[in-house]
Amino acid sequence: MKIPSQTAIPTGVFGLKLNTHGAKNVDYKRVFTKLHEGMIEIVGLPNFNFVYIHVGNTIKDTAGCPLCGFGFQFLDGNYQVTQSIAAYKMIYPKLVALAKIENNKLTIENNFQF
Repeated sequence: MKIPSQTAIPTGVFGLKLNTHGAKNVDYKRVFTKLHEGMIEIVGLPNFNFVYIHVGNTIKDTAGCPLCGFGFQFLDGNYQVTQSIAAYKMIYPKLVALAKIENNKLTIENNFQF
């Protein structure tokens, strides 16, 4: 089960939608002016809402939402996502197109091994 600020999203198949409400949406519209159409929200998670795919580099940038990046590194005792904004700008239009398709599906897997 997803516990806010403590766990990652569970493995499974979920949907995507565009969420055009809330403070994060306003912030992204200001920063990504021409690109932004809404936050990419993962829907259908058990017992949890408002899980967005967004930018960020460290654990401080997320409460369990997936962060975009081209890689990761281990620095200062924690894993950090690299090149988050560049990755977001590349993947965002593809995610928007998917979110606009009825009954879309997103598969979440955890294949990371330490």
